[in-house]
Amino acid sequence: MTVLLDTHTLMWWLDGSQRLSKRALSVLSNPKETILVSAAVAWELAIKVNLGKIEPSFPVGALSTEIEEEGFTELPISMNHAVSAGLLPMHHRDPFDRLLVAQARELNAPILSADRLLDVYEVARLW
Repeated sequence: MTVLLDTHTLMWWLDGSQRLSKRALSVLSNPKETILVSAAVAWELAIKVNLGKIEPSFPVGALSTEIEEEGFTELPISMNHAVSAGLLPMHHRDPFDRLLVAQARELNAPILSADRLLDVYEVARLW
């Protein structure tokens, strides 16, 4: 299965947080799963670190290396992703989450997220 990570899911995984669900831990630790990390996640993390809102245990500047070491795959943002995200209903005010929804819909992949607000969109959410 291919799964797209929400920002908090990646951060909690890399931080070794207890906040991950059993299902999330199972998916993330299974080497047979294809785990995608959107460029939107890196962008959101960098903004939040720059604003002093979060202090992850890993260096955000080395996120590509962290993702590679975990065996995850980077997912770039395409023009189609951007347009689709921009045209989504504003049920969720977070532009990064709407971009993840657009990517997940295009890929027909679930989002691994604790965010129940994503359920209003036509996308599968695992948690």
